Amino acid sequence: MKKSILALLFASCFHYSAHACTGISLSTTNNDYIQARTIEWGHSDLNSKLIISPRNYSYTSTMPDQKQGLNWQSKYGFAGISVSDDKFIAEGVNEKGLSAGLFYFRNYGSLAEYQPNDRANNITDMDFVRWMLSQFETVEQVEAALHKIKIVTVYFDQQGNPSPTAHWRVSDKSGNSIVIEIMNQGEIHIHKNSAKVLTNSPDYAWQVTNLNNYINLRPGSSSDQQINGVTARSFGVGSAFVGLPGDISPPSRFVRAAFYVNTAPELKNGQQAVSQAFHILNNFDIPIGSEFSDKSHIADLPSATQWTSVIDQGNGLLFYKTMHDSTIRRVDLNQLDFTSKVEHKQPLDSGKFHFEDVEIN
Repeated sequence: MKKSILALLFASCFHYSAHACTGISLSTTNNDYIQARTIEWGHSDLNSKLIISPRNYSYTSTMPDQKQGLNWQSKYGFAGISVSDDKFIAEGVNEKGLSAGLFYFRNYGSLAEYQPNDRANNITDMDFVRWMLSQFETVEQVEAALHKIKIVTVYFDQQGNPSPTAHWRVSDKSGNSIVIEIMNQGEIHIHKNSAKVLTNSPDYAWQVTNLNNYINLRPGSSSDQQINGVTARSFGVGSAFVGLPGDISPPSRFVRAAFYVNTAPELKNGQQAVSQAFHILNNFDIPIGSEFSDKSHIADLPSATQWTSVIDQGNGLLFYKTMHDSTIRRVDLNQLDFTSKVEHKQPLDSGKFHFEDVEIN
């Protein structure tokens, strides 16, 4: 792929602040672990596809100068959803239950400098998810292998500036979940995903600290109060969390997602948790146009939230819905042929609004 085309594809996914991912993690009393997220981009269609990748498949990471970097053979098959290019997996899960996804990290992500003469162990940031999914079974294995590779930018612009990058959520089916952030030109930071939420910038530690500003929020309604002789009463359910931020900035989405995850009811099994995850993430579906101050450049898209995915790690299930079709689709990894010699690629939907007439019984 020519450099200019690669740059255009990557920029279409990550160049603007309108890329606003929101990720949540849920668990059940039956020790099921669910990883769910949205992906937003309001400027054009990301051309996302469902990618099924087999075992024993050969990969090569293409460097920003179009030379070859790391080569590796996959140990595990996986199912994932791509963005902009079929090689770029934004979210996925492998047959061992390891889940990984990338989240835009504008102005904070800073990768190691690319050295053209020392690239044998180099992998681009956009290849990082498929490297993890194809190689590892647990978060612990991913952490142990990080020192063996060098993550570099996928392209440089005409001024020689590196492309924006991401941070990553990685989880295994035992419930271990981390956030990987690379800052200050290659400095790797690993955080336990204690908040069970990931959005975008600033860094994870800042986002968690910011929750201290919202310790007053709780579910339900506030009790009546006497204010200078006047009885003040709640107008309705929800007054106890007045002040929950409702805008689409990353810090506000982080707080809002953390609140909804924290107040979720007890979930008994994966099916309940998958349903709950979709309901929570409905609150983060961004209408097209809300991020545009210049209304003449709004893209012809039905939504800025191009797809929402939910992964049931222990049961090997990937669910998703799209901006074109709110029907929830399911991919059962237990039914996939991971012995194939080629990757399977298909559109997520027909690209058209879909509806079905109700049958009257």
